[in-house]
Amino acid sequence: MPTSFRSSRSQWTVSVLAACLALCTVILSLPALAGAQAAKPPTGELRWALHVTLAARWLDPAETEAFSTPFMVMYAVHDAMVRPMPAGLTTPSLAESWTAAKDHLSYTFVLRKGVRFHNGDPVTAEDVKFSWDRYKGASAKLLKDKVKDVVVVDPGQVRFLMKEPWPDFITFYGTTASGAGWIVPKKYVEKVGDDGFKTAPIGAGPYKVVSFKPGVELVLEAFDGYWRKAPSVKRLVMRSMPEEATRAAALRAGEVDIAYLLTGPTADSVRKVPGFRLAAPLVSGAFWLELPEQWDPKSPWADQRVRLAASHAIDRPGINQAEMLGFGRLTGNYVPRIFQFAVPMEPHAYDPAKAKKLLAEAGYANGFDAGDFNPFPPYDSMGEAVIANLQAVGIRSHLRTMERAAYFSAWREKKLHGVIKVITAAFGNAATRLEPYATKDGVYAYGSLPEINDLYARQARELDIKKREAMVDQIQQIIRDKVTAIPLFEQAFIWGVGPRVADAGDGRIPGFGYSAPFEDLRLK
Repeated sequence: MPTSFRSSRSQWTVSVLAACLALCTVILSLPALAGAQAAKPPTGELRWALHVTLAARWLDPAETEAFSTPFMVMYAVHDAMVRPMPAGLTTPSLAESWTAAKDHLSYTFVLRKGVRFHNGDPVTAEDVKFSWDRYKGASAKLLKDKVKDVVVVDPGQVRFLMKEPWPDFITFYGTTASGAGWIVPKKYVEKVGDDGFKTAPIGAGPYKVVSFKPGVELVLEAFDGYWRKAPSVKRLVMRSMPEEATRAAALRAGEVDIAYLLTGPTADSVRKVPGFRLAAPLVSGAFWLELPEQWDPKSPWADQRVRLAASHAIDRPGINQAEMLGFGRLTGNYVPRIFQFAVPMEPHAYDPAKAKKLLAEAGYANGFDAGDFNPFPPYDSMGEAVIANLQAVGIRSHLRTMERAAYFSAWREKKLHGVIKVITAAFGNAATRLEPYATKDGVYAYGSLPEINDLYARQARELDIKKREAMVDQIQQIIRDKVTAIPLFEQAFIWGVGPRVADAGDGRIPGFGYSAPFEDLRLK
């Protein structure tokens, strides 16, 4: 080969390699540049990293689940007749006031004057009735079994007529035990349809929807006409980031201002960064294990000793420390202590030796295969810790993780088997907490005990508060004695909060785990 050609080829090769190296450097720097740009949100914009995938149904109160998660969006976009607020669990909102008839057979609401939806339409009694009629979410069957009719008295008044006295009407209608009291605009929904409403929702809350990419991002802007007050923060951005490490990294980089659900070492690392802090509101919810196979007499779980053994096998203090830095509260009752009629109960002691003894007495000295372990998304690491505890005494199961929507669908349709790890932080009282899980009509109940069904039906009609409390207490004691569920601990919902935030809304509403009220949030 001629020298000149070899030289030219060598120079060409070097030039090409240099160009490739430069191009690679540019390409590799793009994410960093994007991150740097994302790390500087526009003035007046507050950003969240969400621990869950944003679902379109959360924008429609008619489909509210029996959990608090949808309300992290609904408190921004919508408003309710009555709802939990810093002033109390059942604070008047769209309803200026309400009165109950002496015979407890009707409730009349007076609407607040001058309140409008985002499109300018006034909020009227017709909207209240329409929202009730189309409601099909949590506790819908119970509500509609109890309410005979909803009557529009005039544009500013609406009356609910009961089939029989029901002391819990306001608790179910006016807290996050259901979404039935959250109001949507009748004319607009009829015009665009249910699917159109989820795509472009209009509410009466402090923020309007600018754009929504299901599963990805929700962008909101302040509704200055909100009746309570104009929001301080002009723009909100909620982004789904299911991976905890991604949320924490985005928070530290300044890409988001608030990151929900940080656990153990991740949370600890965030609180050590100057300017950052942890929020750890104790929510109105508890983790517990549901054992759907206990209703099958052929299953090991049908034996009360086996269920008790599983409870003694779980190291609640250790898991609480590892997952929630010890901020959670251990409990022997999945009804949170802040609820009316709740019975404070200590959990069964961590005692693996006793657990093995109970299993041997039940005929399972070598343990047994419990099948799937279905953790509530996204609490997979907690599920792994519980599985390890159960495995140590001989109860073998394998983790089956699911996307949140699929988990809920399978649970409602009774398709989850083995062990189900559950949490809910919906508001209410002891009766509202028990209804979905422990009664024959409960949306998530695989089975129920006749004595509980009888007590629940009787307490729902009882107007003497002391007699009613005694019956609700008895239900909780039966669940404890029969070990039909295995409570773990009340959740401390840990977030990371960045240095730009003056008021993140953590703990403003007792028992609520998310930012709220949104109109009170402030940036520095």
